[in-house]
Amino acid sequence: MKTVKMVGRMRRVAQGANPAGKSASVAQQGSVAPNRLDAIFDRLKADNKKALIIYLMAGDPTLDDTKRLVLALEEAGADIIELGVPFSDPIADGPVIQRAAQRALANGVSLRAILAMVKSLRLRTKIPIVLMLYYNCICAMGYEAFCQTAKDAGVDGVIVPDMPPDEAGPLKGPAEEAGLRLIFLLAPTSTRGRRTFVARHSRGFLYYVSLTGITGAKLTDIADVGQNVEKIRKIARAPIAVGFGVATPEDAARVSHFADGVIVGSAVVRRIEECRQAPDMVEQVAKFVTSLKTAMTQR
Repeated sequence: MKTVKMVGRMRRVAQGANPAGKSASVAQQGSVAPNRLDAIFDRLKADNKKALIIYLMAGDPTLDDTKRLVLALEEAGADIIELGVPFSDPIADGPVIQRAAQRALANGVSLRAILAMVKSLRLRTKIPIVLMLYYNCICAMGYEAFCQTAKDAGVDGVIVPDMPPDEAGPLKGPAEEAGLRLIFLLAPTSTRGRRTFVARHSRGFLYYVSLTGITGAKLTDIADVGQNVEKIRKIARAPIAVGFGVATPEDAARVSHFADGVIVGSAVVRRIEECRQAPDMVEQVAKFVTSLKTAMTQR
């Protein structure tokens, strides 16, 4: 059921309500001030390196564990941290991340608690942090209140998987004013016009979904993904990061040949789940992240 919902939603993201050219022009987007996301991609590009983006479900197993993981994974080689906000009815998440969300919700984790955690992390790290959350979470808090609180906490970007750019109007203004990058997803089923539309509106980076379905699925046709990324690169204003299906160091290395960033989520969350009771849980996850980064640097 989740797969069907996600495929349908990704088709909507792929097709959109407006074709390219029927929304605000690129010139109307205005300039944006640099933030930590821009800085890390610029630095990596100058060094001919690619970004390793690690997804964590905030609050799984606990918020204190998430803090420890963020700090340890930065040391292990992560360049950007993507924090999932637990939600009761996700459309993009596979079973591994769904279970992590349920554990976090059972612990009483909320969006406000996550933002407070990020604010405390900013005393110890400058690693770029992106929130991945569903539209209802933002609506419940209010667009302006969410963006201002996220800015004050030290969040750098936002991914809303159930909000295509066509429907981002109410959030776009407050996000730009707060200096938050709105990162949009681009589906593999996207039309040429849709690719242009999404590529020119995404900020921070463009999240290319490598397959139709849900997180945790297996990445099978990397060559096809690479061809699509090269087509998008010709029109994109932001770096391109590839997610969904990247599960092994070998996957990460192959994707890093053509993408500016490699997103690894379910494979990390699965390791947290498997060893969450172990005293060396953080160390085990960090070891896996190091293996991903090593493979990417030795490509």
